[in-house]
Amino acid sequence: MMFSRLAQRTVGTHARYASNVAVLGAAGGIGQPMSLLIKQSPLVNELSLYDVVNTPGVAADLSHCSTPATVRSTVGMGNAAEALEGMDVVVIPAGVPRKPGMTRDDLFNTNASIVQSLAEACATTCPNACFLIIANPVNSTVPIFAETLKKHGVYDKNKLFGVTTLDVVRAKTFVAENQGGDVLNTDVDVIGGHAGTTILPLLSQIEGASFSQDDIDKLTHRIMFGGDEVVQAKDGAGSATLSMAYAGAHFTFKVLEALNGATGITECAFVESDVTDAPYFSSPVTLGKNGVETIHGYGTLSPFEQDVLDKAVPDLIAQAEKGVKFVHGDEAMAA
Repeated sequence: MMFSRLAQRTVGTHARYASNVAVLGAAGGIGQPMSLLIKQSPLVNELSLYDVVNTPGVAADLSHCSTPATVRSTVGMGNAAEALEGMDVVVIPAGVPRKPGMTRDDLFNTNASIVQSLAEACATTCPNACFLIIANPVNSTVPIFAETLKKHGVYDKNKLFGVTTLDVVRAKTFVAENQGGDVLNTDVDVIGGHAGTTILPLLSQIEGASFSQDDIDKLTHRIMFGGDEVVQAKDGAGSATLSMAYAGAHFTFKVLEALNGATGITECAFVESDVTDAPYFSSPVTLGKNGVETIHGYGTLSPFEQDVLDKAVPDLIAQAEKGVKFVHGDEAMAA
């Protein structure tokens, strides 16, 4: 039998409890490098890898890394439940990647079915875990995951996250380049969603920064469409895998730290929210032992930012409704 968070390790002078983490889609372009990064955390007891193909080889490779986490693999369509036994955190990068000319919304039909099937497995096997959704389009897959958990009576809004960390990572990188600053000391909140014009970096709130309107226009557009930049540069060979792996691992680490009792951890994440009229919205969220502890607002916006937000909220509502309708059909919209 596997037990959750019972592996105690001493890190420095402090005893810590390591969690069990599953990566669903572990053999993919995001899953492999992200699993490598997660394997390095002293807060991981067992790393459970699942994919429909190639998982045993990835697991064998990672198991040779000299870090404390043990690795196990599960492979094959429909076998996700086996990988989820005893898990505290489930990270889901599964799905098809974007290709040139594709929007995140173009991925909906394929990835929606994948996410729903994985949500079914999570609902029946590890309903109390924290679920970190990377599979695009996040603005719709998070509602799909939520509605599936609700159908099983196990939905906890505090434990479901859409991972929008890559938008923050890009914002920090691009702003530091623009301002000639240290990226490690650059903080940028990015609110809204995780697709194109629903992504809103709050450049007006960066302490000590000074931007021309041209800077604001170009930086905002680049942060919104940074994924397109990578897709085009890879010329059909893939999408943003390495930067997404970095961002996904970063958010996973923050969730693990909070589960372990660390306080004051605040990250932007796409969660069920009443900050706007959209049912799900990304804004700064303080994490705790039970997932979301506090959802924060976004403060005072510049007129430019307010205009972007006003246009984004209807899109976020429509994209959430699309996810709900996928799970429940037309009756969901009539309810």
